[in-house]
Amino acid sequence: MDMRILILGGDGYLGWPTALYLSKNGHDVGVVDNFLRRHYDDEMGVSSLTPIAHLKHRIDVWDAATGLTITPYIGDLVDANFLEETIRDFEPEAIVHFAEQRSAPYSMIDREHAVHTQTNNVVGTLNLLYLIAEIDPSIHLVKLGTMGEYGTPNIDIEEGYIEITHKGRTDVLPFPKQPGSFYHLSKVHDSHNIHFACRTWGLRATDLNQGVVYGQETNETILHPDLMTRFDYDAVFGTVLNRFCVQASIGHPLTVYGTGNQTRGMLDIRDTLQCVELALLNPANEGEMRVYNQFTESFSLNKLASLVKAASHEDIEISHIDDPRVEAEEHYYRAAHTKLLDLGLKPHLLSQSLIESLIETAIEFRDRIDHKAILPTVSWRHTKSKLVTAGKNN
Repeated sequence: MDMRILILGGDGYLGWPTALYLSKNGHDVGVVDNFLRRHYDDEMGVSSLTPIAHLKHRIDVWDAATGLTITPYIGDLVDANFLEETIRDFEPEAIVHFAEQRSAPYSMIDREHAVHTQTNNVVGTLNLLYLIAEIDPSIHLVKLGTMGEYGTPNIDIEEGYIEITHKGRTDVLPFPKQPGSFYHLSKVHDSHNIHFACRTWGLRATDLNQGVVYGQETNETILHPDLMTRFDYDAVFGTVLNRFCVQASIGHPLTVYGTGNQTRGMLDIRDTLQCVELALLNPANEGEMRVYNQFTESFSLNKLASLVKAASHEDIEISHIDDPRVEAEEHYYRAAHTKLLDLGLKPHLLSQSLIESLIETAIEFRDRIDHKAILPTVSWRHTKSKLVTAGKNN
């Protein structure tokens, strides 16, 4: 079942460890990136807690450590000519698409950042769909979506589709979407475009609606320090568990937005790698767009804060601050996530030891923590927010 797999966004937090994981498992891997995520670091003035080597050096280190080769392609998905040349050169059997601006706060800074997010994400994916259809419609597209597409409806969330009976007639339709930011809206637009392309051109695609990912180490990234992936902790790109663990490492209060009863699906980074490979090894049929809800557990912000407080073994304060987002702070949340389990997913559930390891990583790189980058500066309630400009860590 080894295959040729092209990973878009292969220099990023998830793209890089996915490339290593699939390479180690015998697949022929190529990666595409334009280093836009690194540009965001320069723009924001804050970098990954963990130092990140340049992509070429990372690939050389992987080759030296394992004898396995990863093929790099440097360019932008919005450039259709570059993307066409890349697909024709690598001739992938499957494409894994991580190459999008992934931050909800970043998309809400102001008009320019909202437009950039939607242009980058939607146009890049639309280019990809057209080129798959033109070059090789048998290519299986595995696209990273987000559970944030659904919002927090007052009904159970199904996996992509819902059976509806209306005025005596029944149909299976895409689950209603209530995205919470211009970033999440871009993902909804992607989903609609992919669904249309599968119905119209007979493409095959799997949309992985992923929850919040935590963790920084995989079996592959720990082989050498220069194989590490990102650890984002700032209020714009950092995820909540990372932010809490960094705060705990420096004795900063754990800042919970609003009431803290907002609940989200979450999963370990190692499970992301499993899920992607399971989707690849069990491809969608011609003309089919499958949707898998990719998470293993659900936690409220309050629960996460209490777990980090316990794992820190310190008397860390939990502080509630005004929620910069416009979101339901009290809501029903129950989402189906059985399809990947049925394919063989073996989850790594959140443990105290994992949280302790994240805190230990934060302590190890404590001199790279920029305290000014931790608190939110982007408000959903204003069309012009203050951009983070904390001093860049080198």
